[in-house]
Amino acid sequence: MEKKYSAAAQKKIGKVMHEFKEGHLKSSSGTKVTSRKQAIVIGISEAKQAHLKVPAQKKAAGKKTK
Repeated sequence: MEKKYSAAAQKKIGKVMHEFKEGHLKSSSGTKVTSRKQAIVIGISEAKQAHLKVPAQKKAAGKKTK
């Protein structure tokens, strides 16, 4: 099943990725973002803060104990 992001969320993530590709994207600490994965996470985080439709993160399976 495919994850569904709203059009507005996709636009927000696309804008952040454009900043990353231009070399203008900064992390919260002020350092330049060099990782594509980190740029995507920043875009998703900004979309969540704007209350846009973003699917919930997949939860990791818990450890089984004996």
